Amino acid sequence: MAEPETIAKPGIVRSARQDDLPVLLAFEQGIITAERPYDHTLKPDPISYYDIAEKIASDDSEVAIVEVDGLVVGSGFAIKNLSKAYVQDTHHAYLGFMYVRPDYRGRGLNKRLLEHLSAWAKANDLREIRLTVYSDNAPAIRAYEKAGFTSHILEMRLNLDE
Repeated sequence: MAEPETIAKPGIVRSARQDDLPVLLAFEQGIITAERPYDHTLKPDPISYYDIAEKIASDDSEVAIVEVDGLVVGSGFAIKNLSKAYVQDTHHAYLGFMYVRPDYRGRGLNKRLLEHLSAWAKANDLREIRLTVYSDNAPAIRAYEKAGFTSHILEMRLNLDE
């Protein structure tokens, strides 16, 4: 696991623990609420995207949180994923669960989470990081581009019932 990292203005980025689950489950619902306008295919609430407890326990993932003055205000994870058989690296880190409470946005906390998760990926010999973002989510795309991510492939869909 990556070591905790001090961030600007009091706070730390650290590995999540099982006792962080209540707030992490609330963050997951915040992510779902924010993404719902971008994806009409989501089932009605209640839904869940992740098995966060399993990801915290797994050696093949790192769930990180940001704490400011003892309050958990952000989260993200990196998972060791198998890459396509035809690409150079056998595995890559996949990022997800990126969330910062609205009242704490704009303070560089997402950048710190990305740094922590990138360090975990490097420590686990993963040379590439991938993530997915809704194509209409311009604020998220700008944030990831600011962190150095570039568009790579566009996934498209066709629903034959629509």
